[in-house]
Amino acid sequence: MKKLPSFLQKYFWDVDFLEVDKNSYSMFIIERILEFGDQKSVRWMLNNFNLDEIKKVIMVSRNLSKKSANFWQIIFNIGRDKILCFRKSSLQKQQMIWKY
Repeated sequence: MKKLPSFLQKYFWDVDFLEVDKNSYSMFIIERILEFGDQKSVRWMLNNFNLDEIKKVIMVSRNLSKKSANFWQIIFNIGRDKILCFRKSSLQKQQMIWKY
């Protein structure tokens, strides 16, 4: 079990920080750092996770805000069409079946 450094605790306010394992919860950790992290935490993330894993989180996460996803897609040069949180949700695509 790989413990996280204590300076990351502020990003995991809603879970038991001691239980957050770097190997088991890598997507969750990367999402939180991408969304809320400062320079120190981003540097730690880049040193502890490979670039492909970070890019994958950016592309598949629905927990990133559009603002954060836009920033990271520019930084990592990822096509906007490949990022899931930019796509319309299925609820927005639905049209009324019956007109009342």
